[in-house]
Amino acid sequence: MASAGKPDSEWQEVLRIAQGAPIVIERVSIPDKGIAVEGAFAPPQLARLTLEDQVFVVAFLRSHGSIKEMEQVFGVSYPTIKARLNRIAGQLEFVETNPSPSRAEVLNRLSRGELSADDAIRALEALND
Repeated sequence: MASAGKPDSEWQEVLRIAQGAPIVIERVSIPDKGIAVEGAFAPPQLARLTLEDQVFVVAFLRSHGSIKEMEQVFGVSYPTIKARLNRIAGQLEFVETNPSPSRAEVLNRLSRGELSADDAIRALEALND
């Protein structure tokens, strides 16, 4: 694919050609750094959405999450907007931003004096729940 076009339009063309089939990225480069990595990479979650769903998500963000504004933009009802948001959300995996610590992390914090013995015991017991 030629790199002379806009990256967004090129991505849209890739999605159109794929017609919903899974896409694997095999080369990633950072031209300014002279770095290129080859392998099999899955696109980020949002990039795996259909082009229409990506447009919908961007519109939702631009409307600051206003369903009323989304109703006007897309000319559909509140339940239709909510159903689409739920369908899209169902396709996205939640990324835990504050995951539970591992046993090793709890023990390391205990050894560094960041946790009391009682706190470490409670944290380890919580891992077993």
